Amino acid sequence: MNLGMGNTGINPIRNPRLTRKNGNANKLDIQDRAFHDWYRFVLSYPPHLVREYIDKFGLNDRSIVLDPFCGTGTTLVEAKLHNVGTIGIEAHPFSQFAASVKLDWIIDPDQLLTEAREIAYTAFNLLNLQGIEDDQVLDIVPENLILKTISPEAQSLILTNSISPLPLHKTLVLLNCLKSHEKEVYYRHALLALANALVFKISNLHFGPEVGVKSPKSDVPVVSNWLAEVEKMVNDLRLVQGQKYPEAKVYLADARQIGNLITPNAVHAVITSPPYPNEKDYTRTTRLESVLLGFVQTKAELRALKKTMIRSNTRGVYKEDDDDKWIADHAEIQRIANAIEKRRIELEKDSGFERLYSRVTKLYFGGMARHLADLRNILVPGAQLAYVVGDQASYLRVKIQTGQILADIAKALGYEVDRIDLFRTRLATATKEQLREEVVVLSWPGKKG
Repeated sequence: MNLGMGNTGINPIRNPRLTRKNGNANKLDIQDRAFHDWYRFVLSYPPHLVREYIDKFGLNDRSIVLDPFCGTGTTLVEAKLHNVGTIGIEAHPFSQFAASVKLDWIIDPDQLLTEAREIAYTAFNLLNLQGIEDDQVLDIVPENLILKTISPEAQSLILTNSISPLPLHKTLVLLNCLKSHEKEVYYRHALLALANALVFKISNLHFGPEVGVKSPKSDVPVVSNWLAEVEKMVNDLRLVQGQKYPEAKVYLADARQIGNLITPNAVHAVITSPPYPNEKDYTRTTRLESVLLGFVQTKAELRALKKTMIRSNTRGVYKEDDDDKWIADHAEIQRIANAIEKRRIELEKDSGFERLYSRVTKLYFGGMARHLADLRNILVPGAQLAYVVGDQASYLRVKIQTGQILADIAKALGYEVDRIDLFRTRLATATKEQLREEVVVLSWPGKKG
C-alpha cells in the first residue's frame, strides 16, 4: 500500500498486534502525536487501536471508513495517514471543527507560521499598552485596567474558576486579534491551536478523566503558549508537505440520522466509539473552549446541541425523547432498567437526575438501535464494523454489559456478530471492580430479499 509518506519521519505503520499492558492500552504513543495531538478529546481511544482494525479489516486506498461518532478525529486522522478514504459524523460543533482542522494538511506551513508570528506581535503590543508583559507572570492586575470578560450567560455555561480573570482577559485580546484574520486560510488552524493551549496550558482545568478545576493560576503566558501550539502544527504539516492523501469529510450531524448524508452502499468499514451509558456529560468536557471560541454561547444553543446526541446521561434527556421505543421488546434492557428503578426506590434516591437513570438507560440503547438501523443503507455488503464500548455500573451499581447488549441489538437488525474483543479493563469507582472495555466486531451481509 502506498502511504504517501516518503522519508518524512512519520511512520504510521507499526506492529498493530503489539502487546500493551492494560494501563497503557488507552494512552497516546509518543510516535503518534503528529496531527492527533493538535487537539485530543480526553476520552479518545488511541490511534494504535484504529491501526489494528484497519489492518484486520484489510482496508486500502480503495476503501472508505466511517466514524459516526468521530469526536475530534482519531479514526479519521489515522485512516488518512494510511491512505484510506474517510468520513466522519459528529454532533458537537467544536469537536467537528477540531476534527476537520486536523484533517486539513493542504495549508502552507510557512505561511501559517509567518502569519501567526505577526498576530502574536500584535497581541503582545496590545497587552504591553495595557501594562501587561505576557511572558512575565503578574501577581496583581495593572491599576485602572478593566479586564475583558464574557457575558453572564456564557459564564454560566462553564465550570466556575475554569480560567482566571487575567488569563481570560489575555485570551480574549488574542482572540480579537485572530478574528481580524477570520477569512484567511490559516485562521482555523490558528483557532484550534488556541483551543489546545487554552485547555491544557492556560486554563485551570484538569482531567482524571472527569473534568474538574484545580488550584487557580492568577496568571499564565497566553500568546507564547498559543504560538508554541502553532509551531507544533507547522512541524507536522512540513512532514507531509507535497504528499497526496485521500479525501476526508466531517459532517456536523446526528449519528442517528445519517442515511441521507452519505451515498448508499459507499462505506466499507466503521471504526468508532459511541458514548457510553453513564453520567458523563460529554459537552461539559469541551465546554470552556466551546464557549470562549464561540461554538456554544447560550443555554438554548447548548440544549439544541444535546438534542442531536445519543442520550447517554441524564443531563441530556428531554420530555419528548422516544428512542426507547426501538428497544421496547429487548428483555435484557428492560430487566436492567427495572433493576435500576427498583434499587433507586430501595435506596430512596429521589433527585430529578436519579429518577431518570432507568429511562436514560433505555434511551441510550434505543438511540444506538436507531443509529444501527439508519446505518445499514450506506454500508456495502460485507462491510466490517468495530464499536469500542465499555461495561458500566454508574446507575446505582447495576451492571450494564454494553458490548453484549449492543451486539444483540445489531444481530436483531440483520448484522452478523463476528466477535467481541477485549480492549482493556478499567476500575469502576462505584463498585471497585474491573469493568471490560470491548470492541464489538460486526459485519453487514447486505439486505435480504
